[in-house]
Amino acid sequence: MAEIASVNARSGKSKLRDKAELIACADLLKHVSRSFYLTLRILPSSVRPQIGLAYLLARTSDTIADTELISAEQRVDALQALRLRIAGQPARLNFGSLAAGQHSPSEKILLEQCEASVALLEGLEPADRDRIRAVLETIISGQELDLTRFAHCSEKNIGVLGKNSDLDDYTYRVAGCVGEFWTRICRAHVFPNARLEDKVLLEQSVRFGKGLQLVNILRDIAADLRLGRCYLPLEKLTEVGLTPDALLDPRNESKLRPVYNQYLELACEHLMAGWAYTTALPWKNARVRLACAWPVLIGLETVKLLRKNKVLEPAQRPKINRKAVKKWIWRSVFYYPVPSLWRALAQP
Repeated sequence: MAEIASVNARSGKSKLRDKAELIACADLLKHVSRSFYLTLRILPSSVRPQIGLAYLLARTSDTIADTELISAEQRVDALQALRLRIAGQPARLNFGSLAAGQHSPSEKILLEQCEASVALLEGLEPADRDRIRAVLETIISGQELDLTRFAHCSEKNIGVLGKNSDLDDYTYRVAGCVGEFWTRICRAHVFPNARLEDKVLLEQSVRFGKGLQLVNILRDIAADLRLGRCYLPLEKLTEVGLTPDALLDPRNESKLRPVYNQYLELACEHLMAGWAYTTALPWKNARVRLACAWPVLIGLETVKLLRKNKVLEPAQRPKINRKAVKKWIWRSVFYYPVPSLWRALAQP
């Protein structure tokens, strides 16, 4: 993310390059999320630093939320401290004690360098800084809500969302809002003068993010249940005579399937809205379009796996392998010059 230095140069703060090198942004992003790193690399340089930094901070907050070394209440406190620091409060952050207990070296560095990461915000243009602050405010609020909701839950005491509206709200906070952020920052820096239906584009971008998060939820249902978390709303489970506890038994797969398949179709519809969003972007902005296409295509392939896999079996976690990911990446690149072939890539 040396591009941060160029953004910084325009704002007149020459020290940002040193900070970027200090926390080794690009290398760190590569290790904490290989899939997102692929997306980041292809983005235009005009938005790569801002989106990369936003992801780095979101990944930091996610690491805090997932750290079981401390209680849920303490994690909420740490997230609130991070949220306030990102918003501009001067109190410096020190998550050294949390970092010391991390098994992952990259997540350890994320927490150790958290203050340096937040400081990079000051080198951005004010409008970009405000966009990053707004999306992280929403993401962290979702993480805090999640921790509070499941604070005292376990495999023997499973917490559950009550209604569909709870699930929709959660997927917006942790992912749908990212679509809005992505759209606004690309609109400002990549295609500011393009004739686009901004309202429709923003609506589609929100559905795009919700679809990706819903796929993650549906893929991880068995693992989440054993952590005491059920994201499938109780109002839908009761329609088929199930409780969250009953989902621990893989033999209830067939009973769950009608409800589970409804959410798979919803995820698919959201992702196809993401594909409509992708194809609506200006054709000449191939880098942004490809960066959007890859998660849509991989998400749709994951949905196809989930339609036929045993999702309540804890030993199974359907996931697209690297070979398949590379196939979709190269196919999207090769098909791009032929609009009809490229548009047909996404199949629900």
